[in-house]
Amino acid sequence: MLNMSKRKRFKLSLSVFLLLIKENKVLLIKRSNTGWMDGYYSVPAGALDEGENISKAIIRESKEEVDINLTKKNIKLVHAMHNMTHAEEWIGLFFFANKWKGEPKINEPHKHSELLWSPINKLPKNIIPYVAQAIKEFSKQNQYSEFGWDTN
Repeated sequence: MLNMSKRKRFKLSLSVFLLLIKENKVLLIKRSNTGWMDGYYSVPAGALDEGENISKAIIRESKEEVDINLTKKNIKLVHAMHNMTHAEEWIGLFFFANKWKGEPKINEPHKHSELLWSPINKLPKNIIPYVAQAIKEFSKQNQYSEFGWDTN
């Protein structure tokens, strides 16, 4: 029998993203004062905390960033992305929701400066590239993509 306790496993960080959709528009938030990609749009997102399950992470991040309440039954995993940015490898899980409680608003003004309901098929030019890719893949109903890997 193989002793799994001695096996060293490769570990990746994981981030969760929310595709909040209303009338064929996706909710975007503009980053500001963070020191990374300021002035670019993203979607509500964040890292998985240690000991936290994934559904709780997306529910928590949604409340923290745009002050909405989601339930586990109202979220659906729609896209997974294996990402390489700034020489760091990580996994992004994108969840879809079209039902929530509360009106989205900037809940962390020290990190975000603007909300925008953008048509899914006409995203702004200043959107984080891997977020744009995930939204486009979601629109095509593709469940997996890779970003930032050398394809040579």
